[in-house]
Amino acid sequence: MSKYLYTAKNVSGTPRSGEMDAVNERDLAKQLRGDGFIVTSIEHVENKEKKIHIKIMDRLSGVSLKDKLFFTRNLSVMISSGLTIARSLSNLSVQTQNKHFRAVLEDIYKDVQKGVTFSDSLAKYPAIFNDLFVNMVRVGEIGGTLDESLNIITVQMEKEHELKSKVRGAMIYPAVIVFAMMIVGVIMLTYILPQILGVFGDMEVELPATTQFVIKLSDALQNHYILITVGLFGIVVGMKVLTSTDIGKKIISFVLLKLPIIKNIVIKVNCARFARIYSSLLHSGVSVVDALNIVANTLTNTFFKDAIMESRSKIQRGVNLSSVISEYPKIFPVIFAQMIKVGEETGKTEDMMGKLAEFYEEEVNQITKNLSSIIEPVLMLVIGAAVGFFAVAMLTPMYSVLENI
Repeated sequence: MSKYLYTAKNVSGTPRSGEMDAVNERDLAKQLRGDGFIVTSIEHVENKEKKIHIKIMDRLSGVSLKDKLFFTRNLSVMISSGLTIARSLSNLSVQTQNKHFRAVLEDIYKDVQKGVTFSDSLAKYPAIFNDLFVNMVRVGEIGGTLDESLNIITVQMEKEHELKSKVRGAMIYPAVIVFAMMIVGVIMLTYILPQILGVFGDMEVELPATTQFVIKLSDALQNHYILITVGLFGIVVGMKVLTSTDIGKKIISFVLLKLPIIKNIVIKVNCARFARIYSSLLHSGVSVVDALNIVANTLTNTFFKDAIMESRSKIQRGVNLSSVISEYPKIFPVIFAQMIKVGEETGKTEDMMGKLAEFYEEEVNQITKNLSSIIEPVLMLVIGAAVGFFAVAMLTPMYSVLENI
C-alpha cells in the first residue's frame, strides 16, 4: 500500500482533498469513485520514515499565538494579491520582531527557494506549526486555494486566541490574590512572627499544636530557605516534564475533568475547538476521516483526543459520527451529538459544526465573565481561614498565660 495526496470533485462540483492509502493510482480512483467523486489530481507520497523532532530552541524560544496570527493573516493577503510564497515569506521575515521566529521563516524561505513544498517546510517545526496548520496548507497547495486555506487558519487562530484570552483573563484575578497571599505569608513567617514567637520561649506554657506548627514552619523558612527554593524549583521542573509525557497528560486531563468549575470550561473549550476546526477542514474539502485525525492531533485533552480517534476508526466501518460521539456523554454534551446528527441527516454537517462552535464559544464567554464572581467568595473564605488559623495559633498561648496569672 502506498500513500497518495489527491483532489477530487463530485457531480455537483463540491471539492474534496486529502491523503489516502491505496495499492496504486487506479485503486485510489476506484475508491473515490465509489464515494461519488472523480479524481482531478494525484500525487504519490514516498513512504519514508520521517521522524520530526521538536528542536530544543523551539521549546525554549516559543512563538506566541499573536506572532503566528500576524504571519498567517498577512501571508494570506500577500498570496491573494498575487505575490509568490517565497516573496511573501521574505517580506514577512523582515517584519517579524521575534528573532527566533524570524530565523525559522528565513529557513522556510530557503527551503521553498530550493523547491521544497511550503507544507513540508512548515512540518519541520511542529512546535510552531501544528498538524492543523500544516495539513490545511497542504490542502491549499494541492487544490490551488492556498490563500483561502490560510484565511480559514487565520479565522481559527483568531477564535483560539479569543478563547485563550478570556480563560486567561478570568484566571488572572485569583492568581494575583493567591500570589499576594503567599508573599505576605512568607514575610510574616520570616520577619514579623519570629519576634512574637520569641516571647513564647520565655513562658513556661505548653504550646498548642497550631502554635508549634507555625514555629516549625517559621524556622524552616529561615534556616532552610535554599533547600525549600531548590525543592520548589524541582517540583516545577518535574511537573513540566511529567506533563510532556503521555501518562502526565492523561493525569492532567483526568484532574481537569473532575474539578467542579474547571470541568465545565474544559468541556466547552474542547467542544468549541473540535467544532470550529472540523467545520473549517470540511469546508476546505478534507475528507471526514482525515479531518478527524487532524482534529485529534490538535486537541490537548487526551480524553477528547481518544474519543475522536475512536470516532475515526468507527466511521471507516460505516458508523455515523453522531452515534460515536453519543457514546461519550461525560465529555460531549447530549446537545452536541444531537446537533451533529441533524447535520448528517440534512447533509449540512459543516454548517451545523460552525453553529456549534459559535454556541460553545459564547458559552465559554459567559462562564469566564461569571468566573470572577464565583471565585471571589471562595478566595475570601480561604483568606479568612488562613488569617483565623494564625490568629488562633498566636492568641491561644497568650490566653493560657493569662489564665495562669
